[in-house]
Amino acid sequence: MSTAGKAAWGLVVLAAILHTDLWAWEDDTLVFGFMPMALAYHAGVSLLAATAWACVVKFAWPEGIEEWAALGADDDATSAEATAPLSERGERR
Repeated sequence: MSTAGKAAWGLVVLAAILHTDLWAWEDDTLVFGFMPMALAYHAGVSLLAATAWACVVKFAWPEGIEEWAALGADDDATSAEATAPLSERGERR
C-alpha cells in the first residue's frame, strides 16, 4: 500500500477517535449563533470522516477489485490472472 493509502487509513482512525466527545455535551456555547457546540463538533467530525473515506477510495482502493467482482461466483476468481488489473493483462476497458 502506498504512503498516501496509509495516510488515508490514518485519517479514518483519527476520525473514529475524535468521534468520542464527552467534553462538549455540557457546553452551552452556540456556534454561528444557532448551532450547539456538540452538534457543530459532530458536523466537523462528519466532514473529516467523509474526506477520509474519499481519500481511502482514491489512494488505497485495491487494484482490480472491479474486475474480480465482475467475474461472478461461477468463475475461478482466485487465480492470479483473474485478480490482476486489466492494465497488467493487456486488456482495455
